[in-house]
Amino acid sequence: MIGQEHGTTMPIATSSARGAGLVGIDIGGTKIAALLVSDDGAVLARGSVPAPAALGGGAMADAAADLARELAAQAEVSLAAAGVGAAGVIDHETGTIRAASATFVGWAGFPLADELEQRLGVPVRVENDVNAFILGEAAADGRTDRDVLGVMLGTGVGGALIIDGDLHHGPHGAAGEIGHTPGYSELVCTCGQIGHLETLASGTSIALRYQERTSAPVRDAREVADRARGGDAEAIAVFDAAGRALALACASAATILDLPCAIVGGGVTAAWDLLEPSILRTLDTDSPVSGIPLRIIPAVLGSDAVALGAIETARRALVPAGAH
Repeated sequence: MIGQEHGTTMPIATSSARGAGLVGIDIGGTKIAALLVSDDGAVLARGSVPAPAALGGGAMADAAADLARELAAQAEVSLAAAGVGAAGVIDHETGTIRAASATFVGWAGFPLADELEQRLGVPVRVENDVNAFILGEAAADGRTDRDVLGVMLGTGVGGALIIDGDLHHGPHGAAGEIGHTPGYSELVCTCGQIGHLETLASGTSIALRYQERTSAPVRDAREVADRARGGDAEAIAVFDAAGRALALACASAATILDLPCAIVGGGVTAAWDLLEPSILRTLDTDSPVSGIPLRIIPAVLGSDAVALGAIETARRALVPAGAH
């Protein structure tokens, strides 16, 4: 888990001198978390603070910048650049928030990269949090694939795409948004359309589908998972449906784009033991036409993935255009 629960920071390693660090900032609706690393990737400090999402973009930028400066002071380094993984639809060219949920007051239209650059005095790159997640996961130890689909199963279902080692944004910045691909149910999605992957595979939907089957109220997908592990047939069926829909969506993307790997993160993956059997059964019957097996695997970086991916965007901000 990144940082501490009550807005504190924690040094990870001491640095006797000075040098420069890269900071990755994960901005969510309830918490802002950050990691500071040296130029060789060693983690120097990490921390978190509550996210003042109800107070507007300026307050969010202030909190993020204050946290970054505090980590740099603890590690006794200057900042060379900052990367941000932020909730919402991001204009990755300008670092402006294009759209966001209603829980973020004054967030849509906020020029986050410019505002953080003014506060920190270093280059800042901003990506959508799911894009940052897959950048971090794809660069984790042991990962070698340069073409990867990223899927986040949380309150909703987010997606991102890496092609030939780089994020692929698409002409409208929506490449990889697998959660809102249709054809998986007859249910109304949170976006108002019908049958999207999110209607079966998000944590919210898993709880709703169980309640529809049983009329038994549950708090969340974790409770459904507990019931499934206890042998509840309806809970098992809900996770089977989620796993099958996820596998079909990934197989479709893999067939179209010739992808060898999909990495799945988010809170729902805590129930990977319940999702995986259905995923594997589905891949046995609905594999990509290439004949090359598709690997659908869980994320390994946990809550550090977004911040680590944001650091990768910060590192690229320091490289002249065309040099990588």
